[in-house]
Amino acid sequence: MNKLFYLFAALAAFTSCSTAYHVEGSSSITSLDGSKLYLKAIKNQELKNLDSCDVVHGKFQFSGVLDTVRIASLFMDDESIMPVVLEEGEITIQIDRAKQSVSGTALNDSLYHFIDLHNQLDNRINELEHKQNQMILEGIDEAEIVQQVQAEANQIAQEREQLMTNSIIENFDNALGPYLFEMLTSVYRYPILTPQIEFIMSKASKKFKNDPYVNDYYTTAQENEKRMQGFDVDGTPAPPPAASAPAAPADTTATAPLVKVPQQ
Repeated sequence: MNKLFYLFAALAAFTSCSTAYHVEGSSSITSLDGSKLYLKAIKNQELKNLDSCDVVHGKFQFSGVLDTVRIASLFMDDESIMPVVLEEGEITIQIDRAKQSVSGTALNDSLYHFIDLHNQLDNRINELEHKQNQMILEGIDEAEIVQQVQAEANQIAQEREQLMTNSIIENFDNALGPYLFEMLTSVYRYPILTPQIEFIMSKASKKFKNDPYVNDYYTTAQENEKRMQGFDVDGTPAPPPAASAPAAPADTTATAPLVKVPQQ
């Protein structure tokens, strides 16, 4: 009887610590029919397949159990298409020419709300070149054009920085916070401290600071900052800034476009 009791207790504990996810996907892109899709995520510092399926009549699905909520990437062959938060609940993926989205659960809704706002800001930046050319055709003074376009570009840059900062802070204690922080810092050649990063870390929760990527980046960035200021423990001339030893292989969704339309 006792052995049976402990068996059920162990199963209950395992279930309570696990995250069951179910993904239902659909696509209006007919060329995807017959293609194989993969869910991949970083595990033990390697990008590994979690699941795979075929697209049949525009439909596909994944399901599984994880030990924690994590962000994965939807791949077609070796090409990353879009990020997906694997969490408890019914997750819906929609892929078409106009838009790719994931919805149905709290973190996926938050992630794709961020992506929509980020893409809107990117579109506004892209429209500035068209606006500049139009002003030139209208014969507006070049100095006035530069001043106006630069002012708008600065405003968009501020909005983009605020969006990223607020989104990271709002998600310190879930999987989105470290993911967005990695997206923010992936543009730098080596870990550095910027006013934005310093502000984020000044507000950071203990859980966020202890994330492997965040901890590694911030520690290395602080060391690099000391070296750039000429300080060193043994008093010798400081060496060049150190490259960060990544906590995990680069997630292709962090540096590639947030969502990518599959090509025919």
